[in-house]
Amino acid sequence: MLARISSRVRWWNPAVEDQATARASRVGQHKNVLGHKLVCRGTVEERIDRLIKDKQATVRGVLEGGGETLLTEMSNEELMAMVALDLRRATAEA
Repeated sequence: MLARISSRVRWWNPAVEDQATARASRVGQHKNVLGHKLVCRGTVEERIDRLIKDKQATVRGVLEGGGETLLTEMSNEELMAMVALDLRRATAEA
């Protein structure tokens, strides 16, 4: 039996997708559960996939960056630099 995760557009928040996959493998489930994400080139799903990967890389860079710099230990300037909008990248053609 296959567990159906979602047939909609991918979520912007990777935690929501992880939660949906975990929900399919609840306590008491004895069969393996595989979560598949179908992404086609040139679609909204591809853009969402790139955004999710970028978010995950940013989080890893901040929280796993040698284990020294926790988000709560960053100065206001460091935090603002991390979340600042780069207008050049935001307005550049893909």
